[in-house]
Amino acid sequence: MTAMASATEQPRAAVIVPIYNAAAVLRDCLESLRRTLTADDQLILIDDASSDPEIGALLATFADQAPCPLRLERNARNLGFVRTVNLGMALTRADVVLLNSDTVVTKGWLQRLQQAAQSSARIATVTPFSNHAEICSFPLFCQQNPLPVDPEQTAAQLAALTPQYPELPTAVGFCMLIRRAALVELGDFDAATFGRGYGEENDFCRRALGHGWRNVLCDNAYVVHRGGVSFAATGEKPGGEALRRLSARYPGYNAAVAEFIRCDPLAEIRRQAQR
Repeated sequence: MTAMASATEQPRAAVIVPIYNAAAVLRDCLESLRRTLTADDQLILIDDASSDPEIGALLATFADQAPCPLRLERNARNLGFVRTVNLGMALTRADVVLLNSDTVVTKGWLQRLQQAAQSSARIATVTPFSNHAEICSFPLFCQQNPLPVDPEQTAAQLAALTPQYPELPTAVGFCMLIRRAALVELGDFDAATFGRGYGEENDFCRRALGHGWRNVLCDNAYVVHRGGVSFAATGEKPGGEALRRLSARYPGYNAAVAEFIRCDPLAEIRRQAQR
């Protein structure tokens, strides 16, 4: 356990990035964090026992340039995505933002996520728009849109909107703010059931709904997501048994998502952003 920068007062939010290999995309992610985080934020980077020696060197270099209090951890053995996330969430008392290492964040992203979270006392999770984020995809709904040529231009289109923070049936885990109060009430991710990843954020969001919390879209924030890199690095494929367990635990989940897709309540927001 290494504290690479001294913490000041309790940060507004702690960004947690679980890492396993994939140095090229991690480099882009870290550079975007260096450009956008401020001294009021906190960053927790957890290397889940990467086998690529380039990861350690990359993290050490970044630590010298960190724009905010940084905590750098390395698991002694590979714990998998969900247990690594739970470890990170236990290292802070702040709200958390779970951020995949294959993302690129844009100017003002974190501030907008926090504004969305603070807009109502019972918001549990907040997800931004992205090129590749299922029900939160932009500009095309539920599609893997191409990586934008200029992410900041796309982000500016959305930032110009007056946010509505529409409700979602579930967050999308590539970039997901979770309120600390929700974590205290609901507990962390179910590592016993979803330990290797996929389905854990959906399970958390359904628990949240069952306790009167809400999951919302931050419709004026945008984060680039390459998609599939973390699973490719481990050799695992998403879905399968985890999805079956999720459906068995929440029989109405698939129907709720299907109805959301059928109605597409985000269509007008996407249309306004592309005027």
